[in-house]
Amino acid sequence: MKILISACLLGVRCRYDGVSKPYSGIEELARRHTLVPVCPEQLGGLSTPRPPSERQGDRVVANTGADVTAQYRRGAEEALRLCRLFGCEAAVLKERSPSCGKGSIYDGTFSATLTARDGVTAELLTAQGIAVFGESQIEELLK
Repeated sequence: MKILISACLLGVRCRYDGVSKPYSGIEELARRHTLVPVCPEQLGGLSTPRPPSERQGDRVVANTGADVTAQYRRGAEEALRLCRLFGCEAAVLKERSPSCGKGSIYDGTFSATLTARDGVTAELLTAQGIAVFGESQIEELLK
């Protein structure tokens, strides 16, 4: 199966803070499936590093006050386009991210408080029928 995956989980230094978040279960996932790495935030035109951002209602706002909603939406659309281009049936995305988070993201107050909601990319992919998983759910794809 082909799986879209957050590039930071593969060790690519594309997170807002310029680091990666490699995840231990990725190696086995890569042995069994074809992984297509993406960073929706970079695809949307944001730099690395960049100010941290959080969803506030329908907007995405950086901690500097800048509205980066358009970049997040553009990145989500590009991730969806790549998902379709490569025939990905699922996506494994970085948990808690304002673009990639599935089920739980930061609440928009920049206080490290989580809320039950999806990031922009996870929300779009789910709406388009793509199964979205967080990295802690990789075991489900290995069954």
